[in-house]
Amino acid sequence: MASEAALWLREERSGRGPQPEYSRAQIAAAAVKLADAGGLAAASTRRVADAIGTGPASLYRYVRNRGELIALMADQVSGEYEYPQTFTGDWLADILALARQQFAILMRHPWMIDVSRSGAPIGPAAVDFLEQALRALEPVEVGGRVKLEAIAMMSAIVTMFAQEALAGSSTSTDGQEATAQFLAHVMTAGRHPHLAAAMTDTSTPPLEGADLLDRVLAKTLTGLLIG
Repeated sequence: MASEAALWLREERSGRGPQPEYSRAQIAAAAVKLADAGGLAAASTRRVADAIGTGPASLYRYVRNRGELIALMADQVSGEYEYPQTFTGDWLADILALARQQFAILMRHPWMIDVSRSGAPIGPAAVDFLEQALRALEPVEVGGRVKLEAIAMMSAIVTMFAQEALAGSSTSTDGQEATAQFLAHVMTAGRHPHLAAAMTDTSTPPLEGADLLDRVLAKTLTGLLIG
């Protein structure tokens, strides 16, 4: 991990010399495109090198190993956030807006779920995200460490929702119908009264997608930050 972290402390290659030079952004963009199309494994150093028109050995002049390549990819994607010049002052609305952007980014780049769970080193764009999230939470009168914990929890929940959404989109209609039929049978059998009561509860309107994400995050963040 130390090598990947050192990536952001090294200067980019100058572009001088007989060989064509590439920027980190160009390398990351090529790798992201491959991963979007075929998953993280598709963004091998060989395939990335081919995509930018160089050889694998030449690519190692820019990134020392695959870990650094993935770090570049993750930070490139983290640069897709759009931040307002000024937040509204409603900390919950502002942080939920960032969470929705994070969800959309994960849906565009599903391989990022694996990267986030593997603990890729934080890069410049990810640092910008933390800064902006803390700026959104500025009105909340709690310590900075508590705010960082809340941001980490928010990211974990968003990642979970994105993974569930992606898994649901790949589930067949037959599979969904089979699950519904089985649960209906379980509920009428009478051996799981608590589950039956929970699934037939009408006191809280059922929500899906972004609305459910907002509700879960709102309750979680309010509990963490306001108490």
